[in-house]
Amino acid sequence: MTIPQALQPTRWQFWIDRGGTFTDVVGKRPDGQLVTHKLLSDNPEQYRDAAVAGIRLLLGLAPGVPVTPDLVECVKMGTTVATNALLERKGEPTLLVTTQGFRDALRIAYQNRPRIFDRHIVLPELLYSRVIEAQERIGAHGDVIEPIDEEHLKERLWAAFDAGLRSVAIVFMHGYRYTQHEQAAARLARQAGFTQISTSHQTSPMMKFVGRGDTTVVDAYLSPILRRYVEQVAGEMPGVKLFFMQSSGGLTDAQVFQGKDAILSGPAGGIVGMARTAELAGHGRVIGFDMGGTSTDVSHYAGTFEREFETQVAGVRMRAPMMSIHTVAAGGGSLLGFDGARFRVGPESAGANPGPASYRRGGPLAVTDANVMVGKIQPAHFPRVFGHAANEPLDSDVVAQQFGVLAQQTGRKPEDVAHGFIEIAVQQMANAIKKISVARGYDVTRYTLQCFGGAGGQHACLVADALGMQQVLVHPLAGVLSAYGMGLADQNVIREQAVESPLTEAALPAVQAALDALAAAARADLVRQQASGGAVTVLRRV
Repeated sequence: MTIPQALQPTRWQFWIDRGGTFTDVVGKRPDGQLVTHKLLSDNPEQYRDAAVAGIRLLLGLAPGVPVTPDLVECVKMGTTVATNALLERKGEPTLLVTTQGFRDALRIAYQNRPRIFDRHIVLPELLYSRVIEAQERIGAHGDVIEPIDEEHLKERLWAAFDAGLRSVAIVFMHGYRYTQHEQAAARLARQAGFTQISTSHQTSPMMKFVGRGDTTVVDAYLSPILRRYVEQVAGEMPGVKLFFMQSSGGLTDAQVFQGKDAILSGPAGGIVGMARTAELAGHGRVIGFDMGGTSTDVSHYAGTFEREFETQVAGVRMRAPMMSIHTVAAGGGSLLGFDGARFRVGPESAGANPGPASYRRGGPLAVTDANVMVGKIQPAHFPRVFGHAANEPLDSDVVAQQFGVLAQQTGRKPEDVAHGFIEIAVQQMANAIKKISVARGYDVTRYTLQCFGGAGGQHACLVADALGMQQVLVHPLAGVLSAYGMGLADQNVIREQAVESPLTEAALPAVQAALDALAAAARADLVRQQASGGAVTVLRRV
């Protein structure tokens, strides 16, 4: 079938995954052909932002030339900006406003003891830096026990603003259902000049104070960082439609992208790409093995996307829909260490700058270097994007020299030392896959291992052997499958609400009414985002 000339697309689309080490770009040309490019995420001498630099390179534009809507139809993107800010605790300084008497409720939380025999317990660092206790209280059934003292709250909000805080999380007792006090506090915060205001009834409208509170604080802590990044990218592409991948596996308009939905922005694109390409290839049950520069993400897929609605990320409880992904700190950039007695791989990573030793930036030995040492990575066939001018091949000489030093320390050959490190990394990845498969009752030997990510192909067969798996699926775009997944994903909106009621026949009309209201709100949200292409599907779950 030929498409009439008038209907043929005349503009590019770009699908991008900005990872911790590499940024992958898939460009769909006006004639429908796909082209790919991979560049270091952090290379300040060459470009300000890797994603925009990749777009310019594929379009043939000079650095600094704006990307315009007459060239580009849309950009769909996943980013680790929020994830890294949370892991490194580099989010926006945040104020917590809560009900009087509950200032320490999120610190005390559930008093979990995940490591029960530790004598010295180190609690994760708090995300909020200051607390205001509002004089207010609404009871569990909506009765106003203490009206909100607006003057008292206003005074303290102004003081926090004067101290330099611009982001606020508002979490009141029973605020998920009775919202009037949170709305009043948000109004006062706006008047005081706060630029990021996250209220619990909008961010996480579910019962349980701690989970709701933590999610609201995360949203206030990460959203400003995310917004600055979105504005930076949008500023170099004025007028171009920009979408971001959410942790739930659906795209959203850049302007409404929130911190709480950005934690798994990059890996979620990989799962969408994995699932869609596996089904096209006739594989119904796959284990996703996505090995990048910083970490390895493993996932289970057997016909439906698995999502978690309550998770813990970097010591923080989160109540937001996320793809079910298990991450282990073993990537191409994971550092190799020898402490005199044993070899270690990770969890620290060399990142994109300086990167592994072979990247020509004076970096330490990493998993990638071990693969260079044993000949699995051939510098002659690898992109020339290294060195300070970003145009040199990998440096195999420095790798041989550093493994030579380790060989002298251990009394083994340099190649054997490198093999030993690779075996340790493979075991770490195989154990991660066991957690999401064997430990949950799935017979992993009946699954196909779908291997993707820049470093996946170097280890896929070893990982499959360690697990007794018979088949490995490698898509032609495996090296950039997370970016490809951005282009295969749908736009989605997930809305939640708590209904407290005995589950009887009589309760069903109320449940149906609540679902109808959520569906209408979600549909209106998609329309507001100018969702393009095709019908809207509504999935209802209780």
